[in-house]
Amino acid sequence: MNNEILWILFAVINFILLLIMYRLFGRLGLFVWVGMATVVANIQVTKTIELFGLTATMGNIMFGTIFLASDILNENYGKKAARKVVGLGFASLISMTLIMQGVLLFDPAESDFAQGSLSTIFGFIPRITLGSLLAFGISQYIDVWLYALVKRLLPDDKYLWVRNNGSTMFSQLIDTLVFCTIAFAGTYEWSVWIEIFISTYVLKFIVSIISTPFLYGAKRMSSKMED
Repeated sequence: MNNEILWILFAVINFILLLIMYRLFGRLGLFVWVGMATVVANIQVTKTIELFGLTATMGNIMFGTIFLASDILNENYGKKAARKVVGLGFASLISMTLIMQGVLLFDPAESDFAQGSLSTIFGFIPRITLGSLLAFGISQYIDVWLYALVKRLLPDDKYLWVRNNGSTMFSQLIDTLVFCTIAFAGTYEWSVWIEIFISTYVLKFIVSIISTPFLYGAKRMSSKMED
């Protein structure tokens, strides 16, 4: 199976798992998912793959589920709940970074086999870590604010796709701009930086489109749930 087909299936499976968490545990399931997803996404981003003729990092799909979770909370429970889950995700990311840096300080035993792999995964370059933290915090709060604004202007459910895609695609643009600027500006030539920026955003754009039917599913699901 080629990477493109696998990537699309992987996206669908991730969004289905998110809805299962929501169906089983209500808004608490979304909070748990975001805490987990912020950690997993930043582990996945260390792996690069060839996708649609581009070299891309993993993690874009998992980051997309975070935006979907905050949009579901914004839609069904209001802006306050969405802001709270963003704070939870940000705190989870900082905690994971600090804890794993501490783990790497310990001298491994002679029989240890994991130190090298852990160092590769969690020994982030400071600029990349900072870029990831700032990009996540800024873009998520913009997404929450913009979604609430569009919902106020276009409250009818027929505009649900506008609220989802409009807020997510703009906030993902900010996310990509902040991360690529902090992590890669000055490291690569301008033409290479532009290619990285465009390819990263295009993949996030695709993930946002794939997520739209799942927001509709969560909306219908919420009417049958007591939370």
